[in-house]
Amino acid sequence: MDEKQIVGEKAAEFVKDGMIVGLGTGSTVFYTIQKLGQLVKEGLTIKGIPTSFQTEKLAKELGIPLTSFSEIESIDIAIDGADEVNPELELIKGGGGALLREKIIAKAAKTFIVVADTSKRVEKLGAFRLPVEVIPFGFEMTERHIIAIGLVPEIRLNGATPFITDNGNYIFDCHFPKHVQPEILEQKLNMIPGVVENGLFVGITDLVITVDRDKNVVMLRRLYHEAD
Repeated sequence: MDEKQIVGEKAAEFVKDGMIVGLGTGSTVFYTIQKLGQLVKEGLTIKGIPTSFQTEKLAKELGIPLTSFSEIESIDIAIDGADEVNPELELIKGGGGALLREKIIAKAAKTFIVVADTSKRVEKLGAFRLPVEVIPFGFEMTERHIIAIGLVPEIRLNGATPFITDNGNYIFDCHFPKHVQPEILEQKLNMIPGVVENGLFVGITDLVITVDRDKNVVMLRRLYHEAD
């Protein structure tokens, strides 16, 4: 069993009967969703809120009942992956393009769990370029504002044309200086007109499920910043 499957399936253990569950997007949380589909077939009663069209399609295929924000007031637990996670449990997300819906769901959840194999754990964020979702109107001007705060943005492409998110927006993938504090950068980006959201997840993560070199499960909690 590979690392992604180990941590993905472990996260499913935190889902209890009757919960509203935020269903993340990506190759690791794929195993969580598969496991939840199996548990639903065995009698687990949950409702999911997907973070992407891709996840919605998978959940439906697996028989996981879905709901929407018009029908609920909060989410009990959200489980998602990350492109990078540092020792403070700060994240870069959005490699798959679903960062806006992922952040909406993570913020709405009483508990936000991240599943991450060892390749996603870093001492400092930034080797993975930071996704920034922007509206198409005036994106050239938005790009100039992003450059002005010290980032190097590059429009994400799908072939020869801009990649389009599930929300109809564009994404800039940005290099940023190593000395920048994630929480300050997150605030600066979201003050730029045209920026919808960015892939920095700061102060949101409650638990990271990962593994050590021997593939033993390790749980990193926000309150203690250390392994159980």
